[in-house]
Amino acid sequence: MRKAPTILHLDMDAFYASAEQASKPSLRGKAVVVGGLGPRGVVATASYEARVFGVHSAMPMAQARRLAPNAAYLVPRFGFYKTISEQVMGLLRELSPLVEPLSLDEAFVDLEAGGAAWDEGSARLAGAKLRADIRAVTGLTGSVGLAASKMLAKIASEQAKPDGLVVIEPGTERALLGPMSVRTLPGVGPATGDHLRRAGIHTVEEIVEAGEDELVRLLGKAHGHGLYAMALARDERAVVAERETKSVSVEDTYDVDIHDRVRVGLEVQRLADRCVRRLRGAGLSGRTIVLKVRRYDFSTLTRSETLRGPTDDPAVVREAALRLLEGVDSTGGVRLLGVGVSGLADFTQEDLFAQAAGEGVEHAVEEVADEVPAEGRESVAERRWVAGHDVRHAEYGHGWVQGSGVGRVTVRFETPDSPPGRVRTFSVEDPSLESAEPLPLVEGMSDRAPR
Repeated sequence: MRKAPTILHLDMDAFYASAEQASKPSLRGKAVVVGGLGPRGVVATASYEARVFGVHSAMPMAQARRLAPNAAYLVPRFGFYKTISEQVMGLLRELSPLVEPLSLDEAFVDLEAGGAAWDEGSARLAGAKLRADIRAVTGLTGSVGLAASKMLAKIASEQAKPDGLVVIEPGTERALLGPMSVRTLPGVGPATGDHLRRAGIHTVEEIVEAGEDELVRLLGKAHGHGLYAMALARDERAVVAERETKSVSVEDTYDVDIHDRVRVGLEVQRLADRCVRRLRGAGLSGRTIVLKVRRYDFSTLTRSETLRGPTDDPAVVREAALRLLEGVDSTGGVRLLGVGVSGLADFTQEDLFAQAAGEGVEHAVEEVADEVPAEGRESVAERRWVAGHDVRHAEYGHGWVQGSGVGRVTVRFETPDSPPGRVRTFSVEDPSLESAEPLPLVEGMSDRAPR
């Protein structure tokens, strides 16, 4: 393991919720929860003000509403978040060619590989400058951890939250890790954590005290050896600039179980088209079509079909997904559907087009933005008016949807650099009101292209 703390881990603070607060002056300093708003929705991100009430990511939205009934509940705007993420990733790539994104709001950077840092002092300066640049470019804050390994850098960024910077100095790792929970270590999820707890192992130091042989006996050779090494602060994983995409998939969870077999088929076709749009957007094709069905009793079935060669043709993927659906019993209702493509390649095989039934026929498949979850699509009339999404009125200008229902839509008119705005209500059919693109959080933000 390197001696200098030149591995940087960046984690944007409550990213989705912070972006919404920055975009909407009336929500600053208030509890904001972003996620699916239907009965089966889950929390994607909660602002720090909402976390005070016990709301956290992956929590059922119904539970979040009970804990924080007065919070603002918004549907994610993934296109908006991706734009901000590209700005942040661009800043990281200015530091080093070795940037490993983990998600839209999180990444590792090897500062030494880019010559941005070579010792503790230069690493600390690079981390501080990065945080200042992120705030200047996006208006948001990020927490930075610096250490000699990926594992320790991530732990440092957790300690830095929110809006801070923590450096773990070489030589202090064992003392730092010792009292921490075993769940701190990568690869220790709930199941492994419970297994260790039943063996009387609760902290990282207790892993070390148990010894490598005992870890292997409890967890198996590969996991036991790896976990023991990490408990000793040994982590040789390198920052990997490109992570190979193994599959592309989309799925929807429905508020009410779908019983109509025809409706299930239409949903599968719509999901297949969305999946292909993502596939083409990444410049990929694939050989294996996968269908996922979660039934009314929570049982989940996965079926797959491998084609003769890779394709990115929507008709081929639709037909394959429908063939897979024929072998699935949906009696009793369906609560989730998903379509995916794996066995990816960067080329297509033209003769696969002939596999599609009805070749050359235009399919009228509903176009729905990926960032609007199924629970947000309640009716044709109100489909555009999704809580938190942007609108523009011919008279009042830019605003965002606070809520809609019974033929009405409530809009708060404000922009990122305005005072908190006024609220007005309109008919959902008002011709003066239309969907709009999000405004940049910082003037000129959209003009800065990531490198």
